[in-house]
Amino acid sequence: MIVPEAASNGALSAAAVAERRQIRALPDHLVNQIAAGEVIERPAAALKELIENSVDAGARSVEVELKAGGTALLQVTDDGGGIAGEDLPLALARHATSKIATLDDLESVASFGFRGEALASIASVSRLSLTSRTADGLSALRVRAEGGSLHPSEPVSARQGTTVSVAELFFNTPARRRFLKTETTEFAHCLEAVKRAALARSDVAFQVKHNDRVVFRAPAQARADRVAEVLSRDWFAAANRVEVIGGMLSVEGYVLRPNSSVPNRDAQHLFVNGRWVRDRIVLHAIRDALRDQMHGASAPSFVLSLTLDPRAVDVNVHPAKTEVRFRDSQAVHQFVRRAVERALASGVSSESAASAAQKLFGQQIDVSAPVQAPRGFTYQPRTESLDLKVSERATSFLFGAGANSLQRTESAEEPHPRPNPPLEGEGARFAPLQGEGAAVAPESAAPAQANARDALSNAIVNSSANKAPLGFALAQLHGVYILAQNTQGLVLIDMHAAHERIVFEKLRTSGLGSDTNIATQRLLIPSVMQASAKEIGNVEQHRDALSNLGFDVSVTGPQTLAIRSVPSLLADAGVEALVRSVLAEFDELGVSATIDSARDELLSTMACHAAVRANRALTVAEMNALLREMEATERSGQCNHGRPTWYQLTMKELDSLFMRGR
Repeated sequence: MIVPEAASNGALSAAAVAERRQIRALPDHLVNQIAAGEVIERPAAALKELIENSVDAGARSVEVELKAGGTALLQVTDDGGGIAGEDLPLALARHATSKIATLDDLESVASFGFRGEALASIASVSRLSLTSRTADGLSALRVRAEGGSLHPSEPVSARQGTTVSVAELFFNTPARRRFLKTETTEFAHCLEAVKRAALARSDVAFQVKHNDRVVFRAPAQARADRVAEVLSRDWFAAANRVEVIGGMLSVEGYVLRPNSSVPNRDAQHLFVNGRWVRDRIVLHAIRDALRDQMHGASAPSFVLSLTLDPRAVDVNVHPAKTEVRFRDSQAVHQFVRRAVERALASGVSSESAASAAQKLFGQQIDVSAPVQAPRGFTYQPRTESLDLKVSERATSFLFGAGANSLQRTESAEEPHPRPNPPLEGEGARFAPLQGEGAAVAPESAAPAQANARDALSNAIVNSSANKAPLGFALAQLHGVYILAQNTQGLVLIDMHAAHERIVFEKLRTSGLGSDTNIATQRLLIPSVMQASAKEIGNVEQHRDALSNLGFDVSVTGPQTLAIRSVPSLLADAGVEALVRSVLAEFDELGVSATIDSARDELLSTMACHAAVRANRALTVAEMNALLREMEATERSGQCNHGRPTWYQLTMKELDSLFMRGR
């Protein structure tokens, strides 16, 4: 008797569940609140949608007013085209928009908004007022909504454009309101949303007031001025320009140099056809371009605008429209990577040194003339035509008696090392130069002649420092650093790190580092590995790309892969682990940089072992040769591990250390 009763109870329970799960249409206000939960997560999200509507309407000026971080009041006023009176109530209806009409319009969206959800969603969770006037309107009209309930429109006095006022956001959804952060945090998010819009459209003026105080103002201005305005002048001065156009694809903007000390290093602004987005494909490309210039866990900082055919990118993949999907992600990845590499590939440029000097000292430096060696001097190592080594007497005066470590090392080119002149104490000074053609005496000569040689060295430095960004060498410090003088002041160079970058770039351009026509090595016995269904699918899908990377991988069974060849440079690496890493990147990003990273790591190790070591004494000629190589070498501001290779101490900084002028 018990079993039938249980069955009966189970049947009744199932019937009750079926009754409760009956399919029914949701009411409009609930649909709008669900949409608001996806799109409007905080005041900043609502502000973003309203600003985008203003820009779509052709506004040239956007004014934002906030109270209590946007939770009490969020108001956006623009001078755009406005909304016609008969369309005003429809603007607050769900899925009502003037921006698309057909599927073709959706596939080639050129406007920020296109779904017609934002205003309806905001109105469902706030007390909203919408006021608008067109150019030919006799007066403005206002329509109000409270929790989704629409009130009749009424005439009001207002200028051309649109004002949307959102009061008490989430007043009818207390659970959502409890998830909001403090007023300061919510205001910071709102201000960030305005700054992103300002970076996207420098031709539009923006103003933000918070609690009746103006906190941000940016007039319509040039792109460069807007970047400097939003991210700071220091950030802009430390960034390199990126501008590459390739057919239907172009990228423009700025990337912060990896060796910059600007504190605002976490700024990452990517715009795709003017829309601010987060995209892991592009971020991976930028990181890949900087992989041998950034140290440790440092993050790249950039403002980049990517422009391409709207049909080649899908913007309808995220409720908040902050993600996109590219039709050809591999092409976009390679394009952005090459563009950033090209922007940061220059060595120590005269232009950068001149601009820094002008900013610090207010003077214009002539950088048009080519760098030329002083008369009688060459930049080749071990050149004896004019020995510019700083004498031990001078280094003793500058650095103390321990300067004897600066002696020259013996070599086959110099079988009889020159004796050191006697030190004459701290009161020694450089003797004046006795004419431009004064002879240079060996170190064993009279002190006056040695001083004349040192004075000649100083004369060369003083007359030519403005022609070479890194200046000319003065001495070595503890066998590790090179001290050089340029127009701005003192330059400190880590000679091992600098030489390591030079050797690395030479290896990279010698053919070992080429990513085209990769040499492959056939395995004597194919390596068979167990593979998942996803890995097998990636092999079949990316067979050509794997071949271009130097791999010959084929499917030999439902769960096995056979590896028959690998890139010859990485033949000694773990083959299976390498293939799995490549396939994982193909699965996640559609591209792989594993081979480039592994190759560069190997070249970096080779360069590190080949570079000049610490405690090796260099002549001044050798030090100057290293400086000239740095100026001509790409990415010479950092070593292969991302550490800086040189540091500039300006005269202003040196004067402040000694309180000069106070």
